[in-house]
Amino acid sequence: MSVPILQISDVSCYYGAIRAINGVSLEVQRGEIVAIIGANGSGKSTLMKSVAGLIRPNSGGIKFEGAEISGVPANRIIYKGISYVPEGRRLFANLSVRENLELGAFSERDRRLVDERIEAAFELFPILKERERQLAQTMSGGEQQMCAIARGLMSDPKLLMLDELSLGLMPSLVEKVLESVVEINKKGVTVLLVEQMVQEALEIASRAYVIQVGRIVREGTADELLNSDEVRKAYMGM
Repeated sequence: MSVPILQISDVSCYYGAIRAINGVSLEVQRGEIVAIIGANGSGKSTLMKSVAGLIRPNSGGIKFEGAEISGVPANRIIYKGISYVPEGRRLFANLSVRENLELGAFSERDRRLVDERIEAAFELFPILKERERQLAQTMSGGEQQMCAIARGLMSDPKLLMLDELSLGLMPSLVEKVLESVVEINKKGVTVLLVEQMVQEALEIASRAYVIQVGRIVREGTADELLNSDEVRKAYMGM
C-alpha cells in the first residue's frame, strides 16, 4: 500500500492537566474522504488543530506525505499542502467575500493563479459570485460556510480538513454543503471531515473513525459504521 497522505501515530494532547486526546492513531490515504465522528468534547477538533499546527502534541507523531510535521507552525503547514476550515467558519466579518478568498491565497504570489482559484470557487459556489462584494457578516450561515470552504481551497491544498460544517445550518443546506465536499474530492483533494451529523457524514465518506473521550474506539468503512447497531444507537438515535 502507498504511503498515507496523513498518518497520525499515538498522539496525545493536553490542555493544562486535562488530556484532550489520548494515544490517537489514524491514517488517511490520498484521494479519500475520511470522517471522524464522536460526541461534543470527545477530542475531534483538538485532533484537527494538532494536524493544522495550532496545537503542538505532547507526544506521538504526525506525518504528511511521509514527513514529520508535528510541531511545525500553522503558517508553514499551509505551504505543505494542508488547509483547515475551523468550526464556526471564522471569516473576516468586515471584509467582502472576494477579500476573504484573497486572504485564503496568501501563500500564492502569482496573481493569475489567485484569480483562477477565485473563479473556480465561484463555479463551485455560484452564490458567492453574486455576493462577491458583500461583507461576510451580512450573509446567511450557509453562505458563510460556503465562503469558508472556498477560502480553504484558495491555497490549492492536497488535504482539506473540515471541522463541523453543519453547525448552525438548516438540514437542506447541510446536504448542499456536503455535496460540495464530494465535488471537491472528485477534483483530487483528499478530505478529513469532522461532522456532528453522523449519518450524513458517513454517506459521503469512504472510511471513518469513532472517537470517545479522546480515544479512537472504532474504525471501519463508512458502510460498516452506518450498519453498526452501536453507532446507529449512539449517534443517529436509531
